[in-house]
Amino acid sequence: MLEEIEKIEKETVSPDFADAAALEQFRLTYLSSKGRIQVLMDAFKNLPGVEKKAVGKPLNALKSRLEEVFRVFKEKFSADSGSAQTFDTTLPINASHFGSSHPLKIVENALCDIFYSLGFDIADGPEIEDDRHNFGALNFAEDHPARDMQDTFFIGNHVLRTHTSSVQIREMEKRTPPIRLVMPGRVYRNEAISARSNCFFHQIEGLYIDKDVSFADLKQTLYYFVQQFFGEGTQVRFRSSYFPFTEPSAEMDIWAGTDTEEKRRLTKGTGWLEVLGCGMVHPNVLKACNIDPEVYQGYAFGMGIDRITMLKYGISDIRDLFHNDIRLLSQFSGV
Repeated sequence: MLEEIEKIEKETVSPDFADAAALEQFRLTYLSSKGRIQVLMDAFKNLPGVEKKAVGKPLNALKSRLEEVFRVFKEKFSADSGSAQTFDTTLPINASHFGSSHPLKIVENALCDIFYSLGFDIADGPEIEDDRHNFGALNFAEDHPARDMQDTFFIGNHVLRTHTSSVQIREMEKRTPPIRLVMPGRVYRNEAISARSNCFFHQIEGLYIDKDVSFADLKQTLYYFVQQFFGEGTQVRFRSSYFPFTEPSAEMDIWAGTDTEEKRRLTKGTGWLEVLGCGMVHPNVLKACNIDPEVYQGYAFGMGIDRITMLKYGISDIRDLFHNDIRLLSQFSGV
């Protein structure tokens, strides 16, 4: 048996393999279940005790060496195979195709950037809300129509939030004024789906709470926003309105014009297009969040990101924003 061990030692003293196939043949010859090493191991069991002492050590050493040879070359061939499939870094770069940002996200980012430049931070909150944060703390009466099933999706004792105003309540509950935030997010309302409305859409709301805040501060903030987003010289008007959570309340329009049929249709012939709602935060809302309305005042505003996107990019059907149509999205490639 020692002669066979020495013979195998000589045969494998400097092993080298041209490829993985040659390595596999090596394994089959020496290390497989019927290979020459296993034959020696089987014969070793029947040797007398004295011979076992003489044979055992060189046999185990030979087996270990051949197994290590096989392992090293197997890793080498595996690495070579992997490198052959990697990308060739010497090839020229094809930079003609870029991913597409969704137009809603483009507009949301632009809006956030404008208000961030004014010192507003960004906040977010859950889309499934309780009654207090979605209605009660926002000064909605118990019999307010917005609580009806016709307008709100109910999930047991919770609702899919109908506005991002619920985030305002959560932030006022945990922060100490001054508070200056914008809150973008998706909201849900039980509405008929058409070219101009959907059962879910996107809003961005703003909130500023501090001492000596006035409606003039609100108007100046929104004037700045309009000039930055819609362009210098855009005309603005404010109309009185009503929201449970602000008093006084207003809606803000921009002048879109009547020089084309599309603009006349969009503005219903008036030339003015409603962009957002706004107002001074109602004292009852401040009280619900443990903020003293005798010390602090604030303003809030909110707008639909979907509508702003449609206006900016000339999209006539809101449903087009959610169909993932490559013909639409590819127009925003690289933005």
